[in-house]
Amino acid sequence: MISSLSPNPNRLLAALPAAEYERVSPSLELVPLLLGKVLYEPGLQMEYAYFPTTAIASLHYVVETGESVETAGVGNEGVVGVSLFLGGDTTTGSAVVHTAGLAYRLKRGLLKEEFDRAGPTCNLLLRYTQALAAQISQTAACNRHHLLEQQLSRWLLCILDRVPSGEMAMTQELIASLLGVRREGITEAAGQLKLAGFIQYRRGHISVLHRSGLETRACECYAVLKKEVARLFADVCCN
Repeated sequence: MISSLSPNPNRLLAALPAAEYERVSPSLELVPLLLGKVLYEPGLQMEYAYFPTTAIASLHYVVETGESVETAGVGNEGVVGVSLFLGGDTTTGSAVVHTAGLAYRLKRGLLKEEFDRAGPTCNLLLRYTQALAAQISQTAACNRHHLLEQQLSRWLLCILDRVPSGEMAMTQELIASLLGVRREGITEAAGQLKLAGFIQYRRGHISVLHRSGLETRACECYAVLKKEVARLFADVCCN
């Protein structure tokens, strides 16, 4: 495994065997991803794959009215741009940065070339794609069947896994748009979590005070997704 991707590695890149990483590393470019940056849009050719380190991207599906909802989040556990190695090049969704930070980017041709070698990189990318598909399915079920407070708790925990400091530059308006709900609903749910002493917030900023408290309010979806990602990396480390 690679340990040179410090101080904030992407876990997929860090899980590559040394020979695989040494081949691709000269082509990796560490770039800043600003809040709101669009990484790809529906129907447009994607030029790069992004491996976040401290940034977090939100994958969206956009309807004809222009409204959208988050279908999955991608942080330091994954890659933005799975269609590039699966052969699609374009998608029906979009990807937007909702937490600014850094990411390694790789040109689409080079990523496809590595994938087509059908070696460890291909295996790792396919395993991640499975975990991403599980996240999308679980998110759809969660949005349909669970209370908004449960959804918000689950979402905050997923962010916390990628931003361990517990400090998030995030407005209630943005969270509402990502979850596809009204802002008033987020205000009420966040108010309940604040009243319980689990979070603190002021305009544009949320602090998680008690992770364990959020875990008691979250639905089972968070544990399911966390287990799937843990299984992905456990299987990789054992192979």
